[in-house]
Amino acid sequence: MHNPKTLRGELDSVIDMVGKRRMPFDAKAYSDLEARRKTLQTELEARQAEAKKLATQIGKGGSDDEVARWRKEGEALKKVLDEANKEFKTVRDELEQIVAGLPNMFHESVPVGESENDNEEVDRVGDAPTFDFKVCDHVELGANLGMMDSEAAARVAGSRFTVLTGDLARLQRALTQWMLDVQTNEHGYTETYAPYLVNADSAFGTGQLPKFEEDLFKTTDGFYLTPTAEIPLTNLYRETIIDEPLPLKFVAHTPCFRREAGAYGKDTRGFLRQHQFEKVELVQIVEAGQSWDALEELTRHACVILERLELPYRKVVLCSGDLGFSSAKTYDLEVWLPGQDRYREISSCSNMTDFQARRMKLRYRNKNGKPELAHTLNGSGLAAGRALIAVMENYQDADGNIRVPEVLQAYMGGATLITPRS
Repeated sequence: MHNPKTLRGELDSVIDMVGKRRMPFDAKAYSDLEARRKTLQTELEARQAEAKKLATQIGKGGSDDEVARWRKEGEALKKVLDEANKEFKTVRDELEQIVAGLPNMFHESVPVGESENDNEEVDRVGDAPTFDFKVCDHVELGANLGMMDSEAAARVAGSRFTVLTGDLARLQRALTQWMLDVQTNEHGYTETYAPYLVNADSAFGTGQLPKFEEDLFKTTDGFYLTPTAEIPLTNLYRETIIDEPLPLKFVAHTPCFRREAGAYGKDTRGFLRQHQFEKVELVQIVEAGQSWDALEELTRHACVILERLELPYRKVVLCSGDLGFSSAKTYDLEVWLPGQDRYREISSCSNMTDFQARRMKLRYRNKNGKPELAHTLNGSGLAAGRALIAVMENYQDADGNIRVPEVLQAYMGGATLITPRS
């Protein structure tokens, strides 16, 4: 959410920014409403001053005729004030709706571009493996192992669901448990068990509402199935002033649910883009001046997971046209998938600056003891399903087996190889 005072004073910059983000903004409607708000506010203040003057006159007293006349004028003025207040509230609410739909201002280091094709690579780690046999993708591997079944999932739920069984299900569990251990034991995150259902205020606070409601699953009694643990973790301190030292760092493993409303026909094959998936999510709440260093740190915490799994990946900075609604800057980590012969996103690490904090009234006390908006950050550390895909495809052998990465073997009861069911 933008500071209304800043928005009014820097409207041209906001128009330019929204255009570079390729998002709609009716600047004329905003300007007209803002002008009407100012006029109404001036009129209201004048009428309120009149009402106060009348009340003072009545309080001092006068002749019966004078008091009666003043009371009559006061009743008429009250009706005018009630109507003016009603119109003022309508205009203010319309302005708030427009402002709530405006994305965060992006950082000056973000490249200007129109789509993911304009994202800029900033690092590449590890070499893509070479194979002396025909490479299979995760769908073929899972089917040949007898442990990945989308047809059974379709009978149970429908499309964009997958059933994992046996050692593949255990491998995904091993990945999440190991990732949690790394983030808590080595990087100082507090493991958190958070609700999987969130209310509208929480979804608004992180920016999923109102713009992305069509991508959320909603229950009949008004809850939303969380599309990312970013929502419950960031909202832990909504509408509070944090008195404890910052940064606060949280990690949670949760299922996530998305309609994928804008992805019809995209990645429909396999386990890559599902209605239900799992992530290990990292969230930091930091002081205003610390968020850019925190972004580099949080991104590094996600990189460590890929490097210890010995998975080749690249780091890209998203351009303005591909940037998420609430983010001021985002690094995507893209893992190499041999079955697709390309890099695919496995983590997005973002600095939201004070954009989310303003929406959820999340503050801390600065060194002078005064409340100040915090900065919030989040990132996947990692998306468990995509990590499973990456391990399957990069660790396959000629016989269709999956080698278990060394760091996961203890979590797999010492197993070093996943073999097809007999």
